[in-house]
Formats: sequence, structure tokens, C-alpha cells
Amino acid sequence: MDRRKFIKTAGLGATAAAALATPAIASGVRQLKMVTSWPKNFPGLGTAAARVAKRIEAASDGRFKIRVYAGKELVHPLKCLDAVQEGVAELYHSADYYYQGKDKGFAFYSAVPFGFTASEMNAWLYFGGGQKLWDELGANFGVKGLPCGNSGVQMGGWFRKEVKTLEDFKGLKMRMPGLGGAVLNAIGATALTLAGSEIMPALQAGTIDATEWVGPWNDLAFGFYKVTKHYYYPGFHEPGTMLSMGISKKFWDSLSKSDQALFESCAQAENSYDLGEFNANNGAALNTLITKHGVKLHEFSDEIFKGFGAASKDVLASAGASSPNAKKIYESFMAFKKRVQGWTEISDVAYAEKRALVK
Repeated sequence: MDRRKFIKTAGLGATAAAALATPAIASGVRQLKMVTSWPKNFPGLGTAAARVAKRIEAASDGRFKIRVYAGKELVHPLKCLDAVQEGVAELYHSADYYYQGKDKGFAFYSAVPFGFTASEMNAWLYFGGGQKLWDELGANFGVKGLPCGNSGVQMGGWFRKEVKTLEDFKGLKMRMPGLGGAVLNAIGATALTLAGSEIMPALQAGTIDATEWVGPWNDLAFGFYKVTKHYYYPGFHEPGTMLSMGISKKFWDSLSKSDQALFESCAQAENSYDLGEFNANNGAALNTLITKHGVKLHEFSDEIFKGFGAASKDVLASAGASSPNAKKIYESFMAFKKRVQGWTEISDVAYAEKRALVK
């Protein structure tokens, strides 16, 4: 054999092998789309979606690359679950109460009036059967839900005029999604579900008389103080609002057990990190609203809060009776609430009250 011909041929073979190897490695990278309900890089919400996408890419050594779309970039902010159902995207980052129109059971996986705090929600999901019931619910709609952020206790909202009695809510138009909105309707107000980016224009135009969003950090970013100075607390409707990463069931089932564990771990890390971020920023933001922008902080009266509570009981019971899945979720939720509420009151609540005595 001609030695020079052999070397030349071998070299061409090696080059060809290398050319084939490169796309083979590249083809092992899975390019994914994540749609969200949030403005791009919005504090604590859009940033949580971007962070979890980066977590997954880093933890998988780049085998999963996720492009994150802000609300309206690919789909409407309140149509994220639909997008995953229809195969437009493999993932979403949202709040599941936006999808209670599909099944009221979804509302229990975001925020429930007089329901769980963030820590209680985690306890129910991880140790009270909540995740199992969520999996059963999501399977009917082709999604797998994972907890992926929490804003903690939310504020009661911004009002053009002071609300001193339940009567002041009659005829009031307020942005409030989920089961909290149903409570407002029950006491004579009119609740509207608007995406975050739609709230400020509606408030400025007078389409709504009041709105809730999240808390001081996020509310400062949207600039609601430019329209009204009346800011109420606490929010009865969202005592620990959980954000969700919804995953296409088809895509989830295609993953190995180890990759499923990777997605779960990344979502769980963001679930904790996001709550810390909200708690770290809300206090300073509230101080800015009050001292720099002249916001007046009001506490809901006991009469108003008791009215919220009375209406909430019927709203939750009605939601629980709306479908077989919602019934199981409601019964599990309420049973676990009885189990943990007493401990919360003599631990977190009692401590906070006593701590306030020490200046």
C-alpha cells in the first residue's frame, strides 16, 4: 500500500468522523421554549423564570437550553398553560389560578383566600399529598406542575378611595384573579382578571377602581402610587402565592428519571430562592413608597376582614364541588389546613407578636 495515500485517506476519514461527531453531540442538546405570564425580567417573577431556566441549563451541562419568553412575546400572559397543551412551548412559568377556568382545582396551586402561607403550602405539597393530587389534575390537561417560586403574603391592594366598611366594596371594580376574585364578587364588588402589563393602563383609564398585584417591591416597579396613594394590608386573598413551572406531560415522560429529578431540584431551589428575594426587598420598597412617594398605608378593618372570611368559606366550598379533581384537592387542602394552622399560630404568629413588643 502507498504510505502517502494511506495517510491522506486516513486523514480524510478522521476529518469526516469529526464532522459527523459534531452534529451528533449538538443533536443531544434539547432546545426548549418557556412561556411566562410576566413582563421581561420583572422583579421576582420574570427574573424567577429566567433563573430557573439558567439553573436547568447549568445543572444539565448545557444539554437543556431554554429560551424564556415574556408575556405577549409568544402567547398572551394568561394563556401559558394553553401554549404547553397545544405544543407551542414545552414549559411555562406562571400562577396556576389563571387557569381555574379549566378546572377550579388549579386555583389551589397558587393562592387560596385564608389558605396556606408559603411554608404551609410547601408542607402540603411535599408531605400532605398536594403534589400527587396536582399531578392527577395536570395529567388531564397534558401538564406536570412543579412549585417554582413564592411571593409570600401579599398586600391587600391599591384603592382610589378609602374603604372603611364592607359597604364600600359594593359596585367597586377591582383587579383580582383566582378565588379571591370570587370572594369580591360575593360581597358585591366586580372582580376582573388582568395580566400584570394590563393593570396600570386600566387603573389610569378608570376602568378599574382598585387593584392588587403582589407587594411593595413589585407594586413600586409598576408605579401604582402615581395613580392612587391608598395602599391596604394584609391581603386576604393571597397569603403565600406560589408560582408554577408547568411542563408538557409528553416532554416530561420522555425524560429519564435522573433528568426528571434535575428539573424537580431546580424548581425546588427557585421556589425557596424566590421567596427569600421577595422578603429581602419588600421592606425597603414599602419604606420608599411611604417616605418618597407619599403613600398612605391602611389596615383593613376587622369588619371588612370578617366579611372576606365569611364569603371565602362559601367560595371555597363551591370551588371544591365543581369537579371530581377539585373535590379531592379541596378536601385534602382543608384537612391539611386544620393540621398545620394551630402550629403556625403558636409558632410563627405568636413569635411575631411577641417580637413586636421588643423595640
